[in-house]
Amino acid sequence: MTTPPSAHHPTGADPTPEPPAEHRTPEPARTARAHSFNVAAAQYAANRPSYPPALFDSIEDLTGRPLAGTRVADVGAGTGIATALLHARGADVVAVEPGDGMAAQFRRALPRVPVVRGTGDDLPLADASVDLVTYAQAWHWTDPARAVPEALRVLRPGGALALWWNTDALDVPWIAEAAARTERHFGIDVSAEKRNVNARAADPTGRLDFARRTVRWSRRVPLDTHLANIGSHSVFLVHGAEHTAAFLAAEREHLLRAFPDGFVEEVYEVVLLLARTPA
Repeated sequence: MTTPPSAHHPTGADPTPEPPAEHRTPEPARTARAHSFNVAAAQYAANRPSYPPALFDSIEDLTGRPLAGTRVADVGAGTGIATALLHARGADVVAVEPGDGMAAQFRRALPRVPVVRGTGDDLPLADASVDLVTYAQAWHWTDPARAVPEALRVLRPGGALALWWNTDALDVPWIAEAAARTERHFGIDVSAEKRNVNARAADPTGRLDFARRTVRWSRRVPLDTHLANIGSHSVFLVHGAEHTAAFLAAEREHLLRAFPDGFVEEVYEVVLLLARTPA
């Protein structure tokens, strides 16, 4: 996992795909954000949202083949949230993850699934060795100028590259209000998240022809889980414990007024971009 911090949501995707060069964060900040997850890997694994079955139905529809028996490289696999779901659908998955903490958490959760150390910019995989390359919540950590050729290199003819992000449903009033509070506290543009999840940002060279699908879903979780989820995002992890704790304490009070029973209904739209290679 490695990229610039263009935008963050309280409950959705972490940063967004690579912004124009003039808006990118300096490399030290980018690196700090990229490595911040490793110290919070257990928190990430326990509290981050998963993905709905309809997402994987869409992948099968767009690729024209079942996931069962498909050789998949899940890149930026993190703690294995998406890898586990791909594996459960019968895919033959190898995970690629650069972070020590995340890879260790992955191995504890999925001891039978191979995980290799590496990044999407330099995949530790053989040429034409997989049918599908996936990036769940992770393409924005790459340099597309390097990651696109790498994906094409390891894909077999007729293979596909699939990128997806959980994004917040900003048409839900409480989520829009929470996003506004995040913007004020951290000085970020939350609404940029969905604007930047598009084919041009994913592949500025235009080499790939992406199809786009959106899947709406929700989960109902205890307030503590919701707060731990948002606290596991890199913008919170790098801003310092005191700054983050102040925000989360205030957020707890706001959300208890909206959800007095202590359970939060998080609503997401998973944005899927999928490009097939020539057969």
